[in-house]
Amino acid sequence: MATATEPIELIKSRIEQVDPDTAREEIARGDAVLIDTREPHEWDQAHLEGAHLVPPASVRERIAEVVPELSKRVILYCATGNRSARAADVLQNELGYESVASIAGGIQAWTQQGLPVIAPEGLTPEQRMRYSRHTMLPEVGVDGQLKLLNSKVLLIGAGGLGAPSAFYLAAAGVGTMGIVDDDVVDESNLQRQVIHNTERVGMPKTESARLSIQALNPDVEVVEHNTRLDADNVLEIIEDYDVIVDGADNFPTRYLLNDASVRLRKPVVSASILAFDGQISTFVPYEGPCYRCLYPVPPPPEMAPSCGAAGVLGVMAGVIGLLQANEVIKLVAGIGEPLIGRLLLYDSLATRFTELKVNRDPDCPICGEHTAQVPESEMGKFPDYEAFCAGHALHP
Repeated sequence: MATATEPIELIKSRIEQVDPDTAREEIARGDAVLIDTREPHEWDQAHLEGAHLVPPASVRERIAEVVPELSKRVILYCATGNRSARAADVLQNELGYESVASIAGGIQAWTQQGLPVIAPEGLTPEQRMRYSRHTMLPEVGVDGQLKLLNSKVLLIGAGGLGAPSAFYLAAAGVGTMGIVDDDVVDESNLQRQVIHNTERVGMPKTESARLSIQALNPDVEVVEHNTRLDADNVLEIIEDYDVIVDGADNFPTRYLLNDASVRLRKPVVSASILAFDGQISTFVPYEGPCYRCLYPVPPPPEMAPSCGAAGVLGVMAGVIGLLQANEVIKLVAGIGEPLIGRLLLYDSLATRFTELKVNRDPDCPICGEHTAQVPESEMGKFPDYEAFCAGHALHP
């Protein structure tokens, strides 16, 4: 009897192996029963026409249901030919089947020879391979991956938060990624802004980020917005995107983005970092609070110095940026529990997370219950946020 630790080469030496073309000819003639010995998630990604799924752990118990006659020709396949070889050995040498074969190289060899498979529409063979670790997750699956590929995500800033977020959203297959930033790469950025490198010092951050993203995943279309977000362009820039990742480094931009995103009902994954601390929340207009519900007015300058003045632990920026990417994926794929109405605080020195509940303010001037809807004539007209933040900072 074969064991799980027996070398696969020894098992293959005592069973029949057939190449994909030979297997296809036998199957086409109707001479054989075709058995897929992979897991259900692999079957969902792609399988051969006419095959019966019998996962490896079920071969001994279920094969008689599919092939009751021991004299029937049985051809098995898996991903690369190893699991199917072990299953063929069980059928032949333990269960008494008289004519058993394994497809050498499995479904990978089959597809490499250009033979047809049944696969979900919308994903190319290359995409099925690239995103296989996503599609095997029942919560994501092919449908969730297609949602990611068809999504449009805008990142405000390609800095400490935007850099890790952009990298992992690109790896996840977000189809279109816009990046807003008017800065250039500086040596002081490289301690945490991992999407840039030494050779790109002096290059616009949007261009540097685009080059890194395209090198990682050619599926992603990158739209560069090499400008500063302001009251004149905010609505035009954000209107075409599904989710916004807020990595802004100043309060005027945060308040502007909040007010514009509420007007257009765009979800925003907002985060901030300083020294060893970070925080993150997800604002979905009218489903939960907005940024102004959490922070009606900005704090005084001494309570919120910039990273340039106070410093920041680079790896901590990565932690919070990746949490932002995680929130985006949940929102786009429609899975999990986003941080709506919750503020997550992170203390990197203690490696401690603290969660605070945030309620929507019924008197919020932007999303409150009694706030008048913005008329079309007022769309695109915003207050002077520089003056607003400066006023509250000087007179808290």
